[in-house]
Amino acid sequence: MSKTALITGITGQDGAYLAEYLLKQGYIVHGIKRRSSSLNTERIDHIYDDPHNSGRRLFLHYGDMTDSLNITSLVQKIQPDEIYNLAAMSHVKVSFETPEYTANADALGTLRILEAVRMLGLTGHTRIYQASTSELYGLVRQVPQSEDTPFYPRSPYAVAKLYGYWITVNYREAYGMHASNGILFNHESPIRGETFVTRKITRAVSRMALGCDDCLYLGNMSAKRDWGHAKDYVRAMHLILSQPEPDDYVIATGITTSVRDFVRMAFGYIGAEIEFSGEGTAEEGRIVSVNGELFNSRVGTGDGSHLKGRRVVAVDPAYFRPTEVEMLVGDNTKARTKLGWQPQYDLDALIADMMKSDLKLMAREDYLRKGGYRTMNYFE
Repeated sequence: MSKTALITGITGQDGAYLAEYLLKQGYIVHGIKRRSSSLNTERIDHIYDDPHNSGRRLFLHYGDMTDSLNITSLVQKIQPDEIYNLAAMSHVKVSFETPEYTANADALGTLRILEAVRMLGLTGHTRIYQASTSELYGLVRQVPQSEDTPFYPRSPYAVAKLYGYWITVNYREAYGMHASNGILFNHESPIRGETFVTRKITRAVSRMALGCDDCLYLGNMSAKRDWGHAKDYVRAMHLILSQPEPDDYVIATGITTSVRDFVRMAFGYIGAEIEFSGEGTAEEGRIVSVNGELFNSRVGTGDGSHLKGRRVVAVDPAYFRPTEVEMLVGDNTKARTKLGWQPQYDLDALIADMMKSDLKLMAREDYLRKGGYRTMNYFE
């Protein structure tokens, strides 16, 4: 018999990759998405099954983490073997502007999932994965951060996720649930949201390479993060729920990189060397040289001479957080030893994957913007 999984937030980066992964493992997958005037299913269109197909294994349901009756009704209807709670208001900067909604969706949303399973008598049947975050560590108390490192959240998002973490532990201990936390450090991909800093960088570099943009504006470029590929991290989610006993795990690469160096590496993919000068809000980055041969092979046009000497990165204070998290780097020892998990992508491979995808995407958008007609395989 195929296992049945319920994924909240299935149209997000992690939900899309996880759904694809579980379908390949033979699962029947149900996903919850919020209703909007646009379809918002781009990330899962390639695995979508028409409702008229009798053998389909992917099902979508409208829902919202702020609606208890809706969540309980869906869990009762689906009777999932596994629930992956990935839905969240997950943008740290935006959480400062929408703190109440963030708490309702991220903190109480987790409680609603746990309560639905408990009230429906599914505690012995349904395993629950709670998407926790490295933002829990905030003002870090220890380097690197492990499962035993004290938490110090520094944003409404992180505080809401702190409740989600501990209520998951509490329901595990109080009711014997197979409920686990994955404390995932930053994980990115070509389908990362466009407002997150890594995707913002790769999109901007791609557009500048194609002559469409002039400058990339960022906030704190000295912030350091432990970046991995989302494809690696969804494998870890499945491994966590496959364990005989529930537990909490740090999922990370163990390597930290500054935003500034991520920018350097993104420009390096197209053969452009960038040099930074100035401090604070006066910091800027300029192109000092371009490898024309590499630029042409990556971008497919020109030699990159239009970038030489240009200011391509600047600081906009609007992107600063009220309380900053300066450095995160995870200790994945427990995940490696107990789960047998290790990342398959390093940072170079992650950036190459994102840049290749965004160069293709930006070229297509620019072509269509200029009145071109895209044939079926023009950008394939």
